[in-house]
Amino acid sequence: MNPILTIVLKRLLIGLLTLWLVTIIIFGAIELLPGDIATEKLGQAATEESLAAFREQFNLNGPVYQRYLSWLAGAVTGDFGVSLANQRPISEVIGQRTANTFFLAGYAAAISVPISIIAGMMAALYNGSWFDRLLSSTTLAAISFPEFFVAYILILIFAVGLGWFPSLANIDANASLGERLYSTFLPAMTLTLIVLAYMMRMTRAAILNLLALPYIEMAHLKGIKRWRVIAVHALPNALAPIINVIALNLAYLIVGVVLVEVVFVYPGLGQVLVDAVSNRDVTVVQAACLIFAATYILLNLLADILSIVVNPRLLHPR
Repeated sequence: MNPILTIVLKRLLIGLLTLWLVTIIIFGAIELLPGDIATEKLGQAATEESLAAFREQFNLNGPVYQRYLSWLAGAVTGDFGVSLANQRPISEVIGQRTANTFFLAGYAAAISVPISIIAGMMAALYNGSWFDRLLSSTTLAAISFPEFFVAYILILIFAVGLGWFPSLANIDANASLGERLYSTFLPAMTLTLIVLAYMMRMTRAAILNLLALPYIEMAHLKGIKRWRVIAVHALPNALAPIINVIALNLAYLIVGVVLVEVVFVYPGLGQVLVDAVSNRDVTVVQAACLIFAATYILLNLLADILSIVVNPRLLHPR
């Protein structure tokens, strides 16, 4: 069998095993929560009959392993059950919200990935210059602040001060693409500023590591321009670590979007998760956590596979 296909299959099996372990952790953590879910939802004034009916309706009476297997079987087919708060199917509750979160993450990635790669190449090209130091200082300052602080600064400048963009990204399902891009510009910029520095600095470091190798020096001796050496000879060989850090940051864009969605009142999966925790809607919490975990594992798996494809030497680590 092709060695790359073999390693891809191995990574897929490891990813599935990891996801299965994550389902056990998520379900077990919810089960360990103190108190009775039926009493929490119906209140202290609930009768024994109503509590029993609630437990029967949401299958809370069976043994833990049976409820876990039932939940896992439903999750595999996309059926997460119904919400304890409003009795609606969870797929309806989180479907559009999940799409909104992926849209915001994709929007931020479309801005941050090309800028970070170009900025990293420019920093390597002018290594040690004032431009390099200015870029490094600016990006370090950006990642030193928490997401909500960066979000509030952007709101203060561009929404309150200049009035260019709305401070709330409260979009509906019928909004056009242009309206979505306009309304979500500030949350996308917040995420971009947070992940840009990591990707830019990793690109810069990966290229600088290669610039000391003999084949790069030979390219310089041939009289090839420095920018061409970096773009044509160094960058392709630095793609493996760059892909890894980009994938990790894309995972952060989706998984770590909760605070940004709350600040901008953006109707995404993170906002749903916060509301579900507040309402003790454990079935929605389980579904949201599983989607976040699956996305994170999938992007890491994709990073591993792409790194091996662009650099087959990783098949034979020394």
